[in-house]
Amino acid sequence: MPEGREILARMSVEENLLLGVRGERATGLRSAYERFPILHVRRAMLAGSLSGGEQQMLALVRGLLAAPRLLLLDEPSLGLAPLVVARVFETLAELKRAGTTMVLVEQNALRALRLADDASVMDLGRITIRGSGAELLRDERVERTYLGVAAS
Repeated sequence: MPEGREILARMSVEENLLLGVRGERATGLRSAYERFPILHVRRAMLAGSLSGGEQQMLALVRGLLAAPRLLLLDEPSLGLAPLVVARVFETLAELKRAGTTMVLVEQNALRALRLADDASVMDLGRITIRGSGAELLRDERVERTYLGVAAS
């Protein structure tokens, strides 16, 4: 799932979803609409007329419909309202529990680290800190620099 969503704005929501379906179409669409019911409501609308959050939901679920073995996500919460961010991360947590392997690049360090089994912090293109998500949540350098926790 690329940063910037990469939806096809002049096609309907459902047409965008059908591009991602791998396997039986009705089952794929049903699962997409169950995950994000607003997409079912908006299925006939042009994808470009959706809000930013709805476009992000569309991009995420379209990627999932392809049944990837590895899901690459670049900034899935970028520019989204807090409620939509929460729903996106709930979906990622569900995917993790289902065994989906993900590589996540994310500005929201706190949410990303809570989700991560393994994590790396990059600074100017170099990995500067590595560990489990839980370890990095407790690392003073990460707290101070990325989580906004003041040094004592």
